[in-house]
Amino acid sequence: QVQLVESGGGLVQAGDSLTLSCAASGRTVSSYGMGWFRQAPGKEREFVAAIKWIGSATYTADSVKGRFTISRDNAKNTMYLQMNSLKPEDTAVYYCAQRQTPYSGTVFELRQPAGYHYWGQGTQVTVSS
Repeated sequence: QVQLVESGGGLVQAGDSLTLSCAASGRTVSSYGMGWFRQAPGKEREFVAAIKWIGSATYTADSVKGRFTISRDNAKNTMYLQMNSLKPEDTAVYYCAQRQTPYSGTVFELRQPAGYHYWGQGTQVTVSS
């Protein structure tokens, strides 16, 4: 059974940093495209960052480019989102997700919530001004 568990969220001030973790069980993180999404109250879930299988190709949303970095530790079977220079508009519930099919996913699919089959429960990030 596939399970994704996020952790690392919290309440921080603008300009601070946080690192989110997504621990996977039931399958490896290295064989599947994985992504981070976020959803603020009253808004749709939006793409934050994605990482392709095996290699290190990554994609980030323009709104977080240069501030957020996605990475993966295959030995720990965990994906990360390093968030620097946080802004109040980064406040949201952050979700990690994994594609259903290994070694697959176009850039377009990796940037869409519909491109993912498995989701974590989410972790709250709140940035105060």
